[in-house]
Amino acid sequence: CVGIDPHRKMLLNWGYNMDALGAELFSMRMLQAMNGRAAAVKFQSSMFERYGSKGFAALERVLYAARQMDIITIVDCGHGGLSTTISALADAYFKPGAPLLADAITLLPYYGARSMGGLINEALNNGRGVFIASLTSNREGASLQTAIRQSGTYRGTTVAHGIAQTAQSFNNKTKGMGSVGLIVGATIGDWMNGGGIDVTSFTGPILSPGYGWQGAEADDLKRVFAGTHGNVLVTVSRSIASHGPDIGELSAATERIALDIRQALVDSGECV
Repeated sequence: CVGIDPHRKMLLNWGYNMDALGAELFSMRMLQAMNGRAAAVKFQSSMFERYGSKGFAALERVLYAARQMDIITIVDCGHGGLSTTISALADAYFKPGAPLLADAITLLPYYGARSMGGLINEALNNGRGVFIASLTSNREGASLQTAIRQSGTYRGTTVAHGIAQTAQSFNNKTKGMGSVGLIVGATIGDWMNGGGIDVTSFTGPILSPGYGWQGAEADDLKRVFAGTHGNVLVTVSRSIASHGPDIGELSAATERIALDIRQALVDSGECV
């Protein structure tokens, strides 16, 4: 999965202005370079939101362009909230004619994982999916995600465990791979055991940031995702974008990194 994150520094390095047009041109060039070379694309929505309405319009256009490539589209918007409010996101991302139509979005479950139930059902009813943050690639998240629950259904287990179990409860209703995924960072090392998540029994997709720029390497993928079953989607952004703006170099970097990741997952025992 290629992450498209039009950071200001990257726009400058590529010779683009730090505005909505620059973000759009950057994204279109990344799409051109990755066409046919990646399974999915993930857009970091905050990099567009910073430019206000023009940024949202740019995100609409690059999402449309990605859909024309017949590639899986993910919007990394990191939303969360009360069930009565986040259900409105279905109109933005999931329903036919949605302005930001995407195959999946990312969610933050810290209003309570069950608060997302209505939105998740809207996604599933429209043939879409979600990725829920569980054990993320930023180390400062560990203290919260591995904290022990003091009440509720999963009392005595970690926050991350309860999130994973809630996601799995939706996937149990589906034969084969479900559409309710987890975000599990490639940088977490031994947190997996402490976090109480068994990725080998999880039947949804797993979105994994952290490879490359954040420090995770092939050996980290092998350790963290040992025994998984073809459901890990490793996302890489700056490690590819740093080879731009030349299309040829971007394409070559995409192919090389994709090959390295695939081999690491095969070595981990994942069936891909």
